[in-house]
Amino acid sequence: MTAVQLDGEYMANPAGPWDSETVAHSDIASGLALALSVITTMLTWVFIKAEWLRTWWYTIPAAFTAATLLRLTLLAPEL
Repeated sequence: MTAVQLDGEYMANPAGPWDSETVAHSDIASGLALALSVITTMLTWVFIKAEWLRTWWYTIPAAFTAATLLRLTLLAPEL
């Protein structure tokens, strides 16, 4: 689910200076991906505490969070 949100936010590029709707949709997708990353991190933490997963599983939500934060800050679409 988070990967789909990440794909949506990275594929959205405005067509021109009038296309503020695409920028808004990219921001919404970024926010949803960030929320899903936090949920994934919490679930990973629970499963690691229960010793069902190893600690390297933190890399998956960390990668999603880093990609989302990059899109929200440095790689944000501009008008």
